[in-house]
Amino acid sequence: MRYQISGKQIDVGDALQTHVKTELGETVEKYSQSPTDATVVFSRNNAYEYICEATVHLSTGLTAAAAGHATEIYAAFEACREKMDKQLRRYKRRLKDHHRDRPAPVEFADAGVYVLASDEHTAEAEPDTLNPIIVAEMETKVPTLSVGEAVMQMELAGAPLLVFRNEKHGGVNVVHRREDGNVGWIDPRNSK
Repeated sequence: MRYQISGKQIDVGDALQTHVKTELGETVEKYSQSPTDATVVFSRNNAYEYICEATVHLSTGLTAAAAGHATEIYAAFEACREKMDKQLRRYKRRLKDHHRDRPAPVEFADAGVYVLASDEHTAEAEPDTLNPIIVAEMETKVPTLSVGEAVMQMELAGAPLLVFRNEKHGGVNVVHRREDGNVGWIDPRNSK
């Protein structure tokens, strides 16, 4: 597994990097036989709190993400690792079933992502135009998944929503976390 361990305005020493590689490697390999790469970023929230954010990409195309906070950098990593362990343990059976049912990795389609400028004055006055200003253009990948896999991917990544192609009909679908705690599924093809 490839590791990218970095710090935002923090020097990440060799001892911490070795600790992260050893501990995270053991955690991920317990539940997934084929992780491809991991990104771990350390930062500071304020003068007293460290933040550790980890993202692990699995060879099946799924991604697991977790974050931890603590007053010490090693403790922040351990909190992050424990959350990752809990997520992967929760989905261990489904990850193995997913891997058995899917002989090839998840397919991804390219899609455009646009960042629109927020109009800070909309609450006070009417906007001059209804055409928003595009601040940035990027590319992203949209996975082709079943609805169950999409929900699992959303939960593993800790994301509030996931846009995906439904593998049954190829249409674009969305799963999202609702305010009541349930998961919503938007499938435009099922509207009548």
